[in-house]
Amino acid sequence: MTPLTKYGSETVSTWLDAMQKPLAAVLRKEPDAALIGIRRGGVEVGRYLHQRLTPTEPLGELNIAFYRDDFSSIGLHPVVGPSQVPFTVDDRHIILIDDVLGTGRTVRAAMNEIFDYGRPAKITLAVLVQRSGHELPIRADVIGHTVELSSEQYIELNASDMSVSINERRA
Repeated sequence: MTPLTKYGSETVSTWLDAMQKPLAAVLRKEPDAALIGIRRGGVEVGRYLHQRLTPTEPLGELNIAFYRDDFSSIGLHPVVGPSQVPFTVDDRHIILIDDVLGTGRTVRAAMNEIFDYGRPAKITLAVLVQRSGHELPIRADVIGHTVELSSEQYIELNASDMSVSINERRA
């Protein structure tokens, strides 16, 4: 399928670089803040940011497949591995990272899982792309790029070359 729009790695890198400044400010103010990426795309974005921000803790990874509330519409696809949060969440500022903020359901599921690990002091949401079409009142604090899309369109991160495509859903 040919994408409607494709943003190459150079463009996506500028979005990622724009996210670094506000996240670096958080880490300067709260050096024990920790990054957690949502599988799959959020982990890839998280790795990029973690490498450049060099926080004190390793990057955490969440598999939110079993926390989703929309199995009936998207189906259950638990093909990714277990979550890995190798640090204490209690009373810590968590920077939650995802590739795309769409409906808000993925972020809601991720927050539910984070609370299973403990009670964070604060959660900051950082997303590579925030799109239109929110179904829940969830908005990102740090955004690489914002785009308006129809409900028939979706965004896909290609982690191998860090490019982003906008595609049309098939009928």
